[in-house]
Amino acid sequence: MAESGKNRLYYGDNLDVLRNPAAFPDACVDLIYLDPPFNSNANYNILFKSPTGDGADASIAAFDDTWAWGPAASSALMDITESGNHALHALMKAMRIAIGENAMMAYLAMMAVRLVEMHRVLKPTGSLYLHCDPTASHYLKLVLDAVFGAKNFRNEIYWHYYNKMHDHRKRLFAKATDSILFYVKDVDSDFVFHTLREDRDEPVRQLKRVKVGGKLVNARDADGALQYQVKHDKHIDNVWRLSMLQHASPERLGYPTQKPRALLERVILASSNPGDVVLDPFCGCGTAIDAAQKLGRRWIGIDVTHLAVGLIEKRLREGYGAAASFETLGVPRDLASARRLAAEDPHQFQAWITLKLGGWPWRDGQKGGDRGVDGYFYYVGIGGDTQTGVVSVKAGGHLNPAMVRDLGFVMKRDNHLLGLFLCASTPTRGMREEAASQGLIETEFGRFPALQIFTLEELFSGHSPKLPPLVSPNRRAPRVETRTSHAPGSQGALL
Repeated sequence: MAESGKNRLYYGDNLDVLRNPAAFPDACVDLIYLDPPFNSNANYNILFKSPTGDGADASIAAFDDTWAWGPAASSALMDITESGNHALHALMKAMRIAIGENAMMAYLAMMAVRLVEMHRVLKPTGSLYLHCDPTASHYLKLVLDAVFGAKNFRNEIYWHYYNKMHDHRKRLFAKATDSILFYVKDVDSDFVFHTLREDRDEPVRQLKRVKVGGKLVNARDADGALQYQVKHDKHIDNVWRLSMLQHASPERLGYPTQKPRALLERVILASSNPGDVVLDPFCGCGTAIDAAQKLGRRWIGIDVTHLAVGLIEKRLREGYGAAASFETLGVPRDLASARRLAAEDPHQFQAWITLKLGGWPWRDGQKGGDRGVDGYFYYVGIGGDTQTGVVSVKAGGHLNPAMVRDLGFVMKRDNHLLGLFLCASTPTRGMREEAASQGLIETEFGRFPALQIFTLEELFSGHSPKLPPLVSPNRRAPRVETRTSHAPGSQGALL
């Protein structure tokens, strides 16, 4: 059972996690924000600096947003029938007839059964914000009306990301908005809501431009002062004019669907108070968690990949240090559970162990496409330049020296000075000798084995691989301060 009041990060299917009554009793959450898959029928990758040093972006698979009708969707509809929500049951039955048993219906069944649990865990004074786009927003609105009640719908917020690059060759009106559907648990309760304000630029009359010294400049007014635009302090309406994250943004982690923290700060400031519990059940790279931490809220995040969980752990520790106190649940916590993960799901084990040791897992989804590479780690090299080392993970099976020799070949082939061989079981003496034969690498931080073997036993004994200082492949987000309180008059102020 999770410690009450402590920030929590869960690895697992959010439906299973939310249905655990010990972790999520009724009415335990103040605010829910979710940015679920959009049923886009696409695969998404995390982008980062190429480990081969060719200057191009590299990528690792983050998640698949593809759906198909099958036993899981049918089971979800059976759960809805048994939930006792007659309106939702009738809606899903009608939609199944109208839409058919296809990808969209599978997606909606997945969402509906989870929204039922979110409604259960939300406090009577709480709110839910569901982030979506036109692919399924009209269907999701109907599902939310059935789960929360149509009267509890408050707003459809349009996030206008005015700085997105568009391909106008498609001969379409360029898409520049997402939708955020805002519901409260009970409109008749004293639900939490704080009016927010922002400074907004307003255009002024067109001023003549005059040529001075061959350059065009703005004309001055009667008093000699230049006029451009005037700022007005206005209530924030349901069109949120916030830029998307650009490639060079210090916030950017390379996660494909990452949202700007400013967007989540608006949600949290509007519908929660300091100390309230914020839940993100599809937390991805953790922007909602980051914003909640910054604004002095408690938080709970859930994601179904070790990649996302490990990325959030890195983000919080780099951004807040010891101030980010939380518990990670559902991940291996001892040698036995780590070996069990290795046996049951080798790919998730590869992601977990590589991230645990400060590296980045590599998997492009193509059989044989990894070319003998399971991950990379990024470290400070000669002169402060970022260099890459290569990781090979063996989750199980018979171990032999040839596996270590193969990693040495990959290091030479791809010009990596350092390599890390991670294994779930005890390596043989021949493997140790093969690793030692690769020699040592001299750096300004000391001497390091060119190829070293590291085991799960060493990890759970408190040891770490001997490596130079590790860095992130993407630019780090700046260290931010946690806000613990607000003056009553500045609760919604956005600067």
